[in-house]
Amino acid sequence: MLCCVMVRPKNSQFALIPLAAFVLWTGPAAAHSQQSRRTGDRGVSAIRVAANGSADYSTVQAAIDHLPPTGGVVLVAPGTYREQVIINASHITLRGTGSDSSKTILVDDTSQGTRGSKPSYATVHVLGDDFRAENITFQNDFNRTHEQVSAGSQAQALNLEGDRNILSNVQILANQDTLYIGARGCGQAGSLRTPPPSSTSFPPATQSVPPAARTPCAPAVTRSYFTNCVVAGNVDFIYGDGNAVFNDCEIHNTEHAAGGYVTAQGKYLKDQQSTFVFNHCRLTGEPGLAHVYLGRPWRPFASVVYLNCVMGAHIDPEGWHEWHPGDTHSLDTAFYAEFQSTGPGANPSAREPKSHQLTKAEAKQFETSRFLAGADHWNPLKQVK
Repeated sequence: MLCCVMVRPKNSQFALIPLAAFVLWTGPAAAHSQQSRRTGDRGVSAIRVAANGSADYSTVQAAIDHLPPTGGVVLVAPGTYREQVIINASHITLRGTGSDSSKTILVDDTSQGTRGSKPSYATVHVLGDDFRAENITFQNDFNRTHEQVSAGSQAQALNLEGDRNILSNVQILANQDTLYIGARGCGQAGSLRTPPPSSTSFPPATQSVPPAARTPCAPAVTRSYFTNCVVAGNVDFIYGDGNAVFNDCEIHNTEHAAGGYVTAQGKYLKDQQSTFVFNHCRLTGEPGLAHVYLGRPWRPFASVVYLNCVMGAHIDPEGWHEWHPGDTHSLDTAFYAEFQSTGPGANPSAREPKSHQLTKAEAKQFETSRFLAGADHWNPLKQVK
C-alpha cells in the first residue's frame, strides 16, 4: 500500500518483542526424527517445533515444508522464532502448545522498503485455504530498528489470501499494514496477477509476467474469522479486499504522531463481496493518543461495519476519513457503518455524514453465520471450540 505520514514511533507494549529469555518447550524430545504424529484433529498429521532443537524441527518453515500435501498441524512450543514463513498449501494449522499466545512468537523485520528479493514483506504469508492459527503471536518488528517514515515502512505481520481461515487466541502485531486480508486473484497491486504458485514454491518478488500472459483482475471471495484476538498497529493496519469477521477482539492503536487509521478496506469492483466486520470488539489505544479514525477507503469502493463495539477516547468524533482529502472522493462510494457503538469514542451525532448508523434489522445481515456462509454454508462458529 501507499503510505502517508512520517512519524518517529515510541515504544509500545504491543510493538516490541519481549526481552525475556525464550521459554522452551519441555515435552518429549523428538531429536529431528521427522516422524509425523497424530493429533486429535480428525487424525491429521502433526509435526512438532521447538526453538531449542528438542522437537522434529527448530523452525516453523521447515515443519510446514515437511507436511504431506493434504496438510496437517504444526505444534509450536513456546519460544521466539525469527523467520519468515510462507504457506502455499491448504489445511495447515499452526498451534502454540501453550495457552498464552504471547509466549509463542513468530517474528520477522522485513518491510516493503527492505524486502529486496524476499518473496514477501509479511512475517507469515498464507496463500492456501482452510488455514488455522491458535495460541500464537505473529509480529513484524521492523520499527524496532527503523524509524517509521512516509515510504517503505509498511511491514506486515500476517498476510491472508486464502479462503475459510480461522484464527483464535492470536496476536497480530506491527505498526503500518499489520494485517492484510485479500481476495484471491488480484493481490495488493491489483489488476494483473501471476498464476497461483505451486505448493512448493512462492513466486519471487522480482518475477514479472509478460504482457501477453496477463489477465484482468477478477477477485474471488475469501473469508476469514478472528476470535479472541489482538490486532495492533497505527496506519491502515487492517486492510485489503477480503471478507473478515473480528469477534471479541482487541483492536489496539500503537503510537503515531498524527493519530492513525484502523482500517484501509478497498474493493476493486463496486459489487465485489468484500467487507470487514467488527463484532463486540474493544478499540483501545496508547495513553494520550488521539485523532484515530475507524477507517479510510484505500480504493474508491470500501466496506467496513462495527457492531456492538466499545470505542476508546482515541477514536476521532468524525469516525471516518477520506483517503487523500481534496484529491480523492472515495467516501462518496464507500459503505461505512456502525451499530450500537459505546464508549467515549462512540459519537454518532458527530460522525462523517456519509457514514451510516444501522438499524437492528440492517445489522443482522452481518452476523457471522450469515455473513460468512457463502455457497458452501461455511460456519466457523461450529469449528471454534
